[in-house]
Amino acid sequence: MATIVPTPSGTYKALVRMKGWPTTSKTFRLKRDAVDWARRTEDEMVRGVYISRSGSERMTAQEALKRYLTEVTPTKKPTTQRSENVTAGHLGAFLGKYSMAALSSELVASYRDHRLALGKSNNTVRIELAMLSNLFTVAIQEWGLGLTHNPVSAIRKPSPGKGRDRRLNVNEEKRLLDAVRQHSNPMLSWVVRLAIETGMRQSEILNLRFSDVDLRSRVVRLSDTKNNSARTVPLTAAATAVLKEAVDNPLRPPNTDLVFFGEPGKDGERRPYQFAKIWGDIKTTLAITDLHFHDLRHEAVSRLVEGGLSDQEVASISGHKSMQMLRRYTHLRAEDLVAKLDGLRKIHAVVFDVYGTM
Repeated sequence: MATIVPTPSGTYKALVRMKGWPTTSKTFRLKRDAVDWARRTEDEMVRGVYISRSGSERMTAQEALKRYLTEVTPTKKPTTQRSENVTAGHLGAFLGKYSMAALSSELVASYRDHRLALGKSNNTVRIELAMLSNLFTVAIQEWGLGLTHNPVSAIRKPSPGKGRDRRLNVNEEKRLLDAVRQHSNPMLSWVVRLAIETGMRQSEILNLRFSDVDLRSRVVRLSDTKNNSARTVPLTAAATAVLKEAVDNPLRPPNTDLVFFGEPGKDGERRPYQFAKIWGDIKTTLAITDLHFHDLRHEAVSRLVEGGLSDQEVASISGHKSMQMLRRYTHLRAEDLVAKLDGLRKIHAVVFDVYGTM
């Protein structure tokens, strides 16, 4: 049964009590709004579909993002944690003042258009929307905020951007390798050369530990990868030589099993070697600022394809989870086929000359 009670501040409080349901209330400026809400609430309780929305009405998007960063983000990989902290800042700046209940598909679409208008890439905006969508999923399934739907699922997502296909030319590779070899810390050169030789991701290289490296069998066993799929990476002779230098590093401190280690933190613990600033400075000096470190992985995978390895063999080395992810490299096979077709044509011409004149 509903009760409408005037408050000392001049508003009206609607109070609904019904057997089998928790007592619920809401305050309105106008009495008719309080009456309408009470009737709707009673009707929903009778039909067994009532969901308390008070939690989503009280919690702002900024508060929800803060809780998400505290409870959900720490369960993810360090690189994802850093990314989500940045993304939360962008989401909060645009949507933070709204309650979770007020975040409609129209508002989310406005955020999408705002970010695209700022020149952000399609992939960047897709990642930001994915985090917002996951926030709603957690809020609905675990936080009990009384949300009835995920507004992100109802809007158009920007189309996936074309994957980068940046290749190193011979001159760039020589200058880059010369520059990193001249750096005072040899780990920079080892990391860059490993990326080109193996196609491992930066995080996979930097988190290598002694137990992951088997120089006798010439393999690296990765258990902590981006897609959580363990894999074994075979090493070329050059990659094996690089890892042997790194493992035998005479300056290695005794208190770490990281192959590529950084300086001790405030807690005295050594974490993986970091070189973002050095990498940026070297690219600027060499005037190849459009090169990303991840492009070295693309270069390595391209060379595997050019070497004649099958898609399955390449995927087992690179860690691509689906063949679709390798499609950007198929043009390399097409170029190889052109050369092979030309070779077949020459063979056919020779055969015709020999047998056609008999």
